[in-house]
Amino acid sequence: MRLTRIAAALLALGVFSVWGNGYAADKVDFGKREFQSHCYVCHGWDGKGDGPYASYELLKTKMPDLTTLSKRNNGVFPFQRVYEIIDGTEALKAHGPREMPIWGTAYREEEAHFDIILNPEAYVRAHILALIDYISRLQAK
Repeated sequence: MRLTRIAAALLALGVFSVWGNGYAADKVDFGKREFQSHCYVCHGWDGKGDGPYASYELLKTKMPDLTTLSKRNNGVFPFQRVYEIIDGTEALKAHGPREMPIWGTAYREEEAHFDIILNPEAYVRAHILALIDYISRLQAK
């Protein structure tokens, strides 16, 4: 039986949640861990754009406040746009020559170092979906 892409991504999330720390799946927040590993240095612990690298002069733009994405999009979380920005399929004009790392590419390279049974794209998608889930939970009420 063939797993759908979403089912494969969800399976990967479950596998990595338990495998990553050895904790029970309900105690691991994979998206938060991804954010803290890759995003907080620019976007800050709370996603407000105040991370330690945010003030570097090399960055051409001010870091966005990720907690207001829904508010700036008429109350709707812009899932597809966020996915494309993280994956690297949507370049941000304000980023110039792509200051934000292209995490889709980074995750693909990371996956190549492991013997994972899953499809490499499912591995990438699982990481990005976990990250988006966490960012969506950061939205201001």
